[in-house]
Amino acid sequence: MNLSSHFTLEELVASEIAARLAIDNLPTDSMIEHMRTYLVPGLENLRNLLGGPIHIASGYRSPELNAAVPGSASTSQHVKGEAADILVPSFGGPYAVCRKVITSGLAFDQVIFEYGDTGWCHISFAAAMRRSVLSKFHTSPYLAGLHVDPNAA
Repeated sequence: MNLSSHFTLEELVASEIAARLAIDNLPTDSMIEHMRTYLVPGLENLRNLLGGPIHIASGYRSPELNAAVPGSASTSQHVKGEAADILVPSFGGPYAVCRKVITSGLAFDQVIFEYGDTGWCHISFAAAMRRSVLSKFHTSPYLAGLHVDPNAA
């Protein structure tokens, strides 16, 4: 099902963990509409900003799937249909993507640079755009702001 000209429901709900554990990750109709209102327009704006396709590593997560994802908080915006973990290889690594979003003036709720350049850029879009910026590495708590990995070689 197309949610916009560049994003489908299938790519926003795809999950290797859900497939492996036989977890139903299909959102309700009202959740799909919520995604169409917040997440999808934000991703379209982001795609325009970065000038190319966005790979969704993780989008919507049902509560059951979210509980099965290591390190996921019960308050995750993935469960609300407001967040996606993304990669944009045609633009650059996750740090470059996060930096571009933060410095662009693009409206966003939260950007998290997760697990260095072997990780991804978590981005969310919601009714109230907080412009929250965090970094998370394997050996650290969440850090306010955009940081390079302190353990990178």
